[in-house]
Amino acid sequence: MSTIYKSEDGANEIQRRYQEALSAWPVPAEHIRLPTREGETFVIVSGPEDAPPLLLLHGSGANTTVWQDDIASWSRHFRTYAVDVIGEPGRSAPSRPSLASEAPALWLDDVLEGLGITHTSIVGMSLGGWLALDYATRRPQRVTRLALLCPGGVGRQKMGLVFTFLLLRPFGRRGALRSARAATGLDTPQTRHLLDHVSLTFRHFKPRTERLPVFPDSALRSLTMPVLVTAGLRDAIFDSEETARRMHRCVPHATVNLLPEPGHALLGQTAAVLAFLQG
Repeated sequence: MSTIYKSEDGANEIQRRYQEALSAWPVPAEHIRLPTREGETFVIVSGPEDAPPLLLLHGSGANTTVWQDDIASWSRHFRTYAVDVIGEPGRSAPSRPSLASEAPALWLDDVLEGLGITHTSIVGMSLGGWLALDYATRRPQRVTRLALLCPGGVGRQKMGLVFTFLLLRPFGRRGALRSARAATGLDTPQTRHLLDHVSLTFRHFKPRTERLPVFPDSALRSLTMPVLVTAGLRDAIFDSEETARRMHRCVPHATVNLLPEPGHALLGQTAAVLAFLQG
């Protein structure tokens, strides 16, 4: 049994739900399994073969299904590569290399090499935003545009939420639902299905609990490509106001959008991100 799940039955339930979601992928897609130094990596490829590439990196406790509302729009203009991040509840290897090292960038080197991509735009969400930022600072020549949604590694990480997850873990479904609501900020009838999905995942999945390394000012100042940062002021995981301040100071050419109502789960950004990518 993989160490990233609490039980074999839980792992099977998450994978069964994931397969149902993949079957409902809204556009034609190819499923690719790439060998990398961290183990196999699963990628969903959509869009015209001759379109410019766009790499999609989801957040912790998630998989490629987070892009289902975006992919129909984005794949009309880009060859999209939705990557299951390693160590998360998708179909990639359970490996979790140290984030305080070059290992994540080396893994992405392998992914891009396996896909035959020399340079690409990247959209990253939360942990995926951290991975995208880390890669852009280490391999700036390979990243043409960088769109970050509630990214880690810039504003202060609010570790209190990790302890909320741990405290509520013994309370089963009810505790998982409360944890999911606190983490995402989703709490409306329209988003209840998303909240249920997150709750199911965290009933069976062991999330990362370490702090994401914070990028120094010097690393952020090295970003020369166009950058878009979008964050919610009610984010319970990262300090969005600090994220905005640091990006304004260190990456003055970046476009920074602070949204007053959303929490960590940012919905409805499809058109804004596409406009930036088409720049």
